[in-house]
Amino acid sequence: MGTPEEKLRDAAVVVTGAGAGIGAALARSFARQGARVAVNDLDAGAAERVAGEIGGVAVPGDASTVVPDARDALGGTVDIFCANAGIALGGGPEADEDDWARSWDVNVMAHVRAARALLPHWLERGRGRFVATVSAAGLLTMVGAAPYSVTKHAALSFAEWLSLTYRHRGVAVHAVCPQGVRTAMLRGSGRAGDLVLTPDAIEPSEVADAVLAGIAEERFLILPHPRVAEYATARATDRDAWLGAMNRIQQKLER
Repeated sequence: MGTPEEKLRDAAVVVTGAGAGIGAALARSFARQGARVAVNDLDAGAAERVAGEIGGVAVPGDASTVVPDARDALGGTVDIFCANAGIALGGGPEADEDDWARSWDVNVMAHVRAARALLPHWLERGRGRFVATVSAAGLLTMVGAAPYSVTKHAALSFAEWLSLTYRHRGVAVHAVCPQGVRTAMLRGSGRAGDLVLTPDAIEPSEVADAVLAGIAEERFLILPHPRVAEYATARATDRDAWLGAMNRIQQKLER
């Protein structure tokens, strides 16, 4: 399996959405392991601050189109791509069409576009690593946030498809599925986040630690909150009971 240091020393790593939160924690952790890190964020100032802190290189801009510039900034190759950028928009069927479209574009299509740009080189040389920050919502759901839940399910499905299609050709894929993490996204999640996520929230650095362990162990599914495995099992084995439990949370949300 190899230690994180062995896998990451001098690796060329791209982390999207790395100006803060989980992305910044990932960038710091990779850099501590000796990797060369390209820090991507829409906020150019935030990307430059994190890159300066870790001795990396800032590659600001849209996560969907960052691969060519990041590859150039890292000397012509990308070993590990962390598709971490995401948005959490709430509502249900009534949510604005633009919110649904943005959720799909950032949470799913940015991963697809990155893979499209990365795979030719990875398949040619026989190795590469794609790390998708999905969310426990991709395994379960999130009350009050249909655009987020639906697109995170799609992000997990795409990661699974990448893994089953290319693992025999040297491409490793990981899906990171945390629950509550103490970030700006959690602070903006409102009452639903307070009910479901805040009580067991962890620090972004704990997610990064789980990612390094998952890479070392070559695990597809990385669960910084181990209880998510129990919830996913309950959902799979008795869907009606699980839906009933989630509906009771929804009823609390409506009070």
